[in-house]
Amino acid sequence: MRAALVGIDFGKGDFAASLEELSLLAKSAGVDPIVTITGKRSAPDAALFAGSGKVQEVADAVLDGELDIVIFNHALSPAQQRNLERELKTRVLDRTSLILDIFAQRAKSHEGKVQVELAQLQHLATRLIRGWTHLERQKGGIGLRGPGETQLETDRRLLGVRVKALRGQLEKLHRQHATQRRARGRNNTLSISLVGYTNAGKSTLFNALSKAGVYAADQLFATLDTTSRKVYLGEVGHVVISDTVGFIRELPHQLVAAFRATLEETIHADLLLHVVDAASPARMEQIEQVNLVLKEIGADHIPQILVWNKIDAAGLAPGIERDEYDKIARVFTSAQSGAGLDLLRQALIEFMTKSVTESVVTNAVVKDDQILIEHSHNAPL
Repeated sequence: MRAALVGIDFGKGDFAASLEELSLLAKSAGVDPIVTITGKRSAPDAALFAGSGKVQEVADAVLDGELDIVIFNHALSPAQQRNLERELKTRVLDRTSLILDIFAQRAKSHEGKVQVELAQLQHLATRLIRGWTHLERQKGGIGLRGPGETQLETDRRLLGVRVKALRGQLEKLHRQHATQRRARGRNNTLSISLVGYTNAGKSTLFNALSKAGVYAADQLFATLDTTSRKVYLGEVGHVVISDTVGFIRELPHQLVAAFRATLEETIHADLLLHVVDAASPARMEQIEQVNLVLKEIGADHIPQILVWNKIDAAGLAPGIERDEYDKIARVFTSAQSGAGLDLLRQALIEFMTKSVTESVVTNAVVKDDQILIEHSHNAPL
């Protein structure tokens, strides 16, 4: 499928990096980006998002290149999408729809598929009118539909029923996850989650640490389903490491909501390994975007170690960097070559040793407080 990519610069963030990311997203979805059209505006046009002159430029490119689809690097309103399709006489996708499409292609587990379908249906609900405008007038006929119900209303009702069923399935899966986490808690097994921007190398690092053989590829959103493995870390024993879905700038809210069950592993972790593509020029912005999503799902309070991955591509040496409190802040590694992985294991052992020590001290203080309270209750008046 041949596509035109459209990006409008509103003077916010790294526009070039965002546009490059759109091209990667398109390729990940199986689309061939033929032409990229850019423009500058202070604010989006209410009707066409890009303004009539820019839309005409896109229409000419579609005609000249015999393109099948136009992809905007932004979230479009249902009205804007409808107006653009009418003007361009071709299918128009926004960034949200593109990401949802990639997720639909990549979901492998039952849980992943349920989450993606829920996100897609929630997104579709606002755009239903596009598909059914020609059927919106009343239709009679016994047994065809309820009295006085239009095709659009019927479709909305059926969609609502399906959304409710999917939410029920996710709630059941959520309870299963909670049971598994409680079992781990009873075994005093510490939990580590890998988080990071999409394509930062989380799955490659997960495989290197756990020998799990999880699918890893140089593409966006190669991993959608959370995979957990026990890893032996010498004197501190076993820990559970989980690989999670990658984040991205402007990650659709309905995806964050739908994937909450998967991301619960992140919320309940004892430590987050925040994997960063050290070779990316936009790495600082990517760190910021990941932290924004972590805040949104309530995981911003969990301790983090930044793992600067792909140091071989960035021309950096393996190493450990500490903060002013002598805590490990960053570890420089290459999951691909294995450089610095021994340092990362050392960092995990150090963190886990301190966590266990602090836990023992805390429990001892709690017990001492309980003894003091009991003594005070039993003391003669």
